[in-house]
Amino acid sequence: MAFLTTPAVDYRDSYLKALSEFQEEGRQKEIASAELASNFTSFVQQLRTQADRNKLEPGQVPCSEFWLVEGNEYLGRLLLRHELNERLRQKGGHIGYAIRPSRRKQGYGKLILKHGLEQAKISGLKRVLLTSDKNNHSSRAIIESNGGILEDIIVVEGWPSPVCRYWISL
Repeated sequence: MAFLTTPAVDYRDSYLKALSEFQEEGRQKEIASAELASNFTSFVQQLRTQADRNKLEPGQVPCSEFWLVEGNEYLGRLLLRHELNERLRQKGGHIGYAIRPSRRKQGYGKLILKHGLEQAKISGLKRVLLTSDKNNHSSRAIIESNGGILEDIIVVEGWPSPVCRYWISL
């Protein structure tokens, strides 16, 4: 059974394979996989400290990262932002998630968001904002199936697609 966990070195090989899948579809190209492979312990530590406001750059918001795993396999990630800045109110929201390409269309998107909403509630949030590109029908269906109520569709300067903004009450 798949579950959320904090990032861990134990999932290194599976994470790196998932990164390769994302890069093959043109995403996360800015990450140098060879460098990441050799510094994976530091990478994991960095992810774990993003929730500490004292260790963030100005303008960044505290964020907890969780990984969806099943057995030893990394399936995807969820970002839980503990607060919003103006940019995140337009695009990004409180929760962002991604499922590795080879594991999509298997119910993991719905599951990772369900678990993420539970984490948001534990964190003390009463209501969360999620965003999706208007043409990302799969993501919109996942958000709506988890109780998302569409507030509006906006144009974000510099972003190629209109953005749907959903709220979910916890």
